[in-house]
Amino acid sequence: MSAAPAVLFVCVKNGGKSQMAAALMALEAGDAVKVSSAGTSPGARVNGLAADTLSELGIDISGETPTLLTESAMRQAGRVVVLGREAQVPPIPGVTIDLWDTDEPSERGIGGRERMLLVRDDIHERVRQLLRQLLE
Repeated sequence: MSAAPAVLFVCVKNGGKSQMAAALMALEAGDAVKVSSAGTSPGARVNGLAADTLSELGIDISGETPTLLTESAMRQAGRVVVLGREAQVPPIPGVTIDLWDTDEPSERGIGGRERMLLVRDDIHERVRQLLRQLLE
């Protein structure tokens, strides 16, 4: 049996979108995919609204700590998914980098909890699609 595929989700602060994507992938994939997340400029803590909207799905990310993106982590995963347009991730030979231009409801004047629910649902659908690809 081959090793489980791995994916590293990245955003700038590693407090919102990448944490959500990692948690949603873990929920959907269980042990079938090795999941991690990191930020190009990590913040101090997980975004409270991100944690709140995930808790509705039975996911608790409140204890997660934002971590710095490293070349080693990218190489170990082999597949990196960058969420949003802000995080700049350098190409590394042998590492697949996907860019998810995720929905940004704030550009439509939607903020707060409503924004985060839309972001969560967009990421969740993208995670499901990626999972299908990874397990083909």
